[in-house]
Amino acid sequence: MGRQRRSGSVVKWLNHYSSAQSILDVGDGDLSFSLALAAAFGSGENLVATSLDSYDALTSMYGKAQSNVTELERLGATVFHSVDAKMMKRHPCLKMRRFDRIVFNFPHAGFIGPEQQDHMIKAHQLLVRRFFRNASHLLHPDGEIHLSHKTGQPYDRWQIEEQAHEFSLVISEIVTFRKQDYPGYNQKRGDGQWCDKGFPLRNGCTFKFRVEREEAEEPCSRKFTAVQRESGTAPCAAASDLVKKDSQRNTEKYLVHKLMRGVVLY
Repeated sequence: MGRQRRSGSVVKWLNHYSSAQSILDVGDGDLSFSLALAAAFGSGENLVATSLDSYDALTSMYGKAQSNVTELERLGATVFHSVDAKMMKRHPCLKMRRFDRIVFNFPHAGFIGPEQQDHMIKAHQLLVRRFFRNASHLLHPDGEIHLSHKTGQPYDRWQIEEQAHEFSLVISEIVTFRKQDYPGYNQKRGDGQWCDKGFPLRNGCTFKFRVEREEAEEPCSRKFTAVQRESGTAPCAAASDLVKKDSQRNTEKYLVHKLMRGVVLY
């Protein structure tokens, strides 16, 4: 966690997020990710934490939900319940607001079959697509949408980049998601009798999206996804330099990655 001074105040950082940013966190299970941010900042003044479930359902599903909500409110965060990421642009307390960062960690449409089955893939795609549609309405023009997601099969079949592009959102960066970067965060299954159990975060990445600028050429991250995924921290602006230093190996990896996903390269 780093600090910087701006306009006489101390801005606190936790990884990609700062206390100066207006942050909307959606689908946060027991709200432990939101609490990790607020605790690191020492304040939740600019944080809106939301859960899909009602307060009563939330506290019955998750052992730490009640204490997490209490602590978030003590730190000054705004907490809303029964917020559906697929329809949140209509929420009366959100529809007029705009955020610097909108965060959705490891979205999941529910356990209604094996992950690799077509109907599951389509359900996940629908969830992600509708999230992007709603988030794009609540985003500052220069803000970012952060969606953390597992990579590899069958998760690559969700095609989250394609779902985002439908709403003029393009990737600016892909970084490795590391749970240890967010002390206190506990990812939850969120469905069924094992809703309060965790799940493995192997090969998790945070995909950062921004609104596509008309004058910009194709975002360099779409060309150098493999480079960024390998390095875990390479920003979009530095992708071309990375490729120049290690062009042959990384370009081959990129081509294999895209061909496996059925993308035609011209």
